[in-house]
Amino acid sequence: MADDSSPDRLDVLAVAPHPDDLEILCGGTLAKLVRQGYKVGIFDLTSGEPTPRGSLETRKKEAEEARRILGVPLRVNVELPNRVLMDGPDARFALATQFRKYRPNIVIVAAGRTPAASPDHHQGHLIGEAARFYSQLTKWDERFDGTSPYRVPHLVYAPFPFESEQRHWHSQFVVDISDTIDAKIAAVRAYESQFDSARFSRVEHMIRSANGFHGARCGYMYGELFALPTPVGAPDLVSLVNGSKGSLAPVQIPGKDHLPMG
Repeated sequence: MADDSSPDRLDVLAVAPHPDDLEILCGGTLAKLVRQGYKVGIFDLTSGEPTPRGSLETRKKEAEEARRILGVPLRVNVELPNRVLMDGPDARFALATQFRKYRPNIVIVAAGRTPAASPDHHQGHLIGEAARFYSQLTKWDERFDGTSPYRVPHLVYAPFPFESEQRHWHSQFVVDISDTIDAKIAAVRAYESQFDSARFSRVEHMIRSANGFHGARCGYMYGELFALPTPVGAPDLVSLVNGSKGSLAPVQIPGKDHLPMG
């Protein structure tokens, strides 16, 4: 699925197992990146079906509507199997082929184990990391539809909010989505087959609560949390520190003079 301005090469490629995963995890950031002029793509590893509530055709239409709402020009389904998604050579080849085709500067991978939810989430995390490595392999082009090797420069994690492990990421950062939170919520609402009125109310509450918490820690109304596999490096301490806070003042709470910003 793509609009008429679909890019041949991406600045940011975001990947997760199911349609609606990326909307919930980082839809605000994806919408913001598009508004900032970056070339962005959403890549779903599976169709998300079967489920008790949906169908292939319904989920496809909902994913397309969510893409349109966020303004992302490209959405690709890698067509791996839902429910039995497993990290392995074939899955790695399939996703790495997309990396080699679109040659992104940054890959965002939905990350974490969710024992109370789909095990596909953890497998998608593993596939994303492995595909980044596979994408650069030489003398193996026939396994990647004849595409040329490509080394993805940067890997970023979008952690699941109910991840079961207490991970000590090398680095974390928060993107201000105060101006795109409504687009994010609308994109999630597009999945009507998955979220009836009662379920959507709970999901919206979770999103606003989590994004409100992460945003408040940095002085924003709403923010999305990301993590890196390596420490953040910078040639200029002052620019790094000032850039992390932006130009917004700390969020104020009645009765409190300030919030500690860490």
